[in-house]
Amino acid sequence: MNPLRKRMTAGGMVTAAWAELGNADVAEIMVRHGWPTIVIDGEHGIGDVETWVGMARAIESAGGEVVLRLPDGLDTTIKRTIDRGFRNFIVPMVNSAAQAQAVVDSFRYPSRGKRGYAAPIIRASDWGVRTGYARDEAHDDVVIMLQCEHVDAVANLAEIATVPGIDAIFIGPNDLAASAGHLERMDHAEVQDLLKQIETVAARAGMPLATIVGAGRNWSDLERLGYRFAIGANDVSMLIDSARRLAAERDGSKLSTPAAGY
Repeated sequence: MNPLRKRMTAGGMVTAAWAELGNADVAEIMVRHGWPTIVIDGEHGIGDVETWVGMARAIESAGGEVVLRLPDGLDTTIKRTIDRGFRNFIVPMVNSAAQAQAVVDSFRYPSRGKRGYAAPIIRASDWGVRTGYARDEAHDDVVIMLQCEHVDAVANLAEIATVPGIDAIFIGPNDLAASAGHLERMDHAEVQDLLKQIETVAARAGMPLATIVGAGRNWSDLERLGYRFAIGANDVSMLIDSARRLAAERDGSKLSTPAAGY
């Protein structure tokens, strides 16, 4: 079983940090200092596929687990990244069951899906060492988290949750708030109600949830609510917070407002 899936289904909550800067050394440092699960942010972070592969190698060599948030859910994007050895994914802005099905199909070889075949010559199969990769391993090797971050996705969530092959629904509260007309106001009553709707629908469907720390929920709150995966810190905010703290110490002044997470 995929190690991340095993951890997510074993109970408790997997905690992770964002890697935004596209830097393998920074990502490795984070693993070695308390953040063994790193989410490479391919949607808003720096870099391209080969940048992310270099980061993944550094993270894995330090004993960490890699999750990649894709820039989009296009078939070509999925094909390139899964062939390059990524196996844990967050796919942004999935708003319908049809879109969810298309995304899942892109991750799976026929007859279960439409993934293009090149198994003997790709990093995902360890360059052909895993001879049974395509037939016997690939379908169980991938974790797929689909982002619910728009009011349309909330309206369609019950149907989305019926699509086989989804490991978790990942709530993006910032974009969700924006789609409801409340940009940067995740504490607004309407946004809080949308979050509760998602949690209710997911619980009824037996669908695990994932999200970021925020929107009025800390680590303990999310674990108590049954979330299986949560992302808190990110490398940019860590650097900003440290820079501000050290500058304040130098100047003998009070700390300024901490850098916002995301």
